[in-house]
Amino acid sequence: MDWATALATYAIIWWLVMFMVLPWGVRRIEPEDLREGDDPGAPANPRMLIKVAVTTVVAGMVFGLVYLVIKSGVISFRV
Repeated sequence: MDWATALATYAIIWWLVMFMVLPWGVRRIEPEDLREGDDPGAPANPRMLIKVAVTTVVAGMVFGLVYLVIKSGVISFRV
């Protein structure tokens, strides 16, 4: 696997994991805390930096497994 394929694979895995991590711990804004212009469905505290960090770590582990499987020859990109 060359560096471009590895980067593309990691990017795809990262986004897949990000969409899995996004719903973790989401709570809507309480009705008494709503101000004019607030969306009632918006998360109260999205904690995006934590979610990005978790996504990066989990995606790194998943990519490591994918890399090992590809390097072992179980899956090949060559015909």
